[in-house]
Amino acid sequence: MFLLIVFFAFFAMDKLLLFTFALVPISIQLTEFFPSLEYDLSLPTEPILLGILLLFIFKQIRDRDLDKRIVKHPISYIIYFYLAWMVITTITSTLPLVSLKYFVSKLWFIIPFFFLMVVLFKKVNNIYLSFWLYIIPFIGVIAYTLINHAPHYFSQHSANFVMSPFYKDHTSYGAILAMYIPILLGIVSDKTFSFKHRIISFVVFALFILATIFSYTRAAWLSLIAAAMFFIILKLKVPFKYILIVAIALGSVFLIYQSKIMMVLESNNQDSSTNFKEHVQSISNVATDASNLERINRWNCAFRMFKEKPILGWGPGTYQFNYAPFQFSYEKTIISTNAGDMGNAHSEYFGPLSESGILGMLSILLIVIVVYYIGIKNYYTLKDKKLKNLTLATICGLTTYFAHGFLNNFLDTDKASAPFWSFIAIIVAIDIYHNKQAE
Repeated sequence: MFLLIVFFAFFAMDKLLLFTFALVPISIQLTEFFPSLEYDLSLPTEPILLGILLLFIFKQIRDRDLDKRIVKHPISYIIYFYLAWMVITTITSTLPLVSLKYFVSKLWFIIPFFFLMVVLFKKVNNIYLSFWLYIIPFIGVIAYTLINHAPHYFSQHSANFVMSPFYKDHTSYGAILAMYIPILLGIVSDKTFSFKHRIISFVVFALFILATIFSYTRAAWLSLIAAAMFFIILKLKVPFKYILIVAIALGSVFLIYQSKIMMVLESNNQDSSTNFKEHVQSISNVATDASNLERINRWNCAFRMFKEKPILGWGPGTYQFNYAPFQFSYEKTIISTNAGDMGNAHSEYFGPLSESGILGMLSILLIVIVVYYIGIKNYYTLKDKKLKNLTLATICGLTTYFAHGFLNNFLDTDKASAPFWSFIAIIVAIDIYHNKQAE
């Protein structure tokens, strides 16, 4: 296997990249084999991605042959800013080695899954190939999860661990399920595909819906609602000014009546449950639900850390090692810890705010804004219905993660980084290579 990977690395990088992409859903953490290790890697994907990164750097130093349209694309410029600021905050980090490893891991996700994937997506067929290369092994993980779940009668409690060792918990598993549901729905609704292809896609779509339900991931459910709302807004061509007016109105109502709203929320004592109705009701429980309260605890810690270091932050990847002293005793829950072993800020936006300051969060928000701008522009200017449908499905898939990012963060893992950056690569590839009308 090692010799085969080396061969493909030098003579067929595209095949190695796609092969690695297919390995992501079934990759396993090194600590599953050696629990006492203080560091972790996804095997076999991350070592391969590191090799691809090094080869890419050497090749660009020698040939500088990456398409200039990719290099100079607006989304690429935002990613440069995101990475450059991460370098600066790594230098000033409270834990430089932790931040350095975090930065390098970001590189081995972004270079292969974004920059190289854009090149690969010159061919539209490669876009659909990338979808199925992730979905097919993921179906195996879903089957494994449901089989493990069945002896526990599909209970909410067992949903937290039945996908191990492939996914750490139900939240990351649910997030990826949600990302691919719009993609599958897009394929099902695309009449340019054969009837057989669409029927198979519908069966897989139904499996993903079932798996999402039994994942008991409330954030994934909410993210699909957000994607559905975005779909309706895009289809109805609602002007941005009306969306802004509604957002300002809702924000104003919350500020005016926040005390009454909080009183209503705090009166909800419904905890997470195997009963789906009760589980949905627990989404707004900020009185007794440990999961919700722990998120609020982590977010408050992130804001307190930001207030102490608002410009440079504490360093990329260091939140989990620094937040313990910022916890207030009355905000702690039964799952709170001071050991730095229970994850991060549970937000793709508040995590960078504490780790890299205000510009860290701004860089993430700029990626979101520019991706939406380019994606929506492509959707409205494309004449090819297949590409139009593909663009819509991809933006809706990204919307699930952008929404999910308020409640969790998984971009430090290969599981989420592969679809996330490759979906953005699809938006860029369509803009550069396939949207002749926009030109």
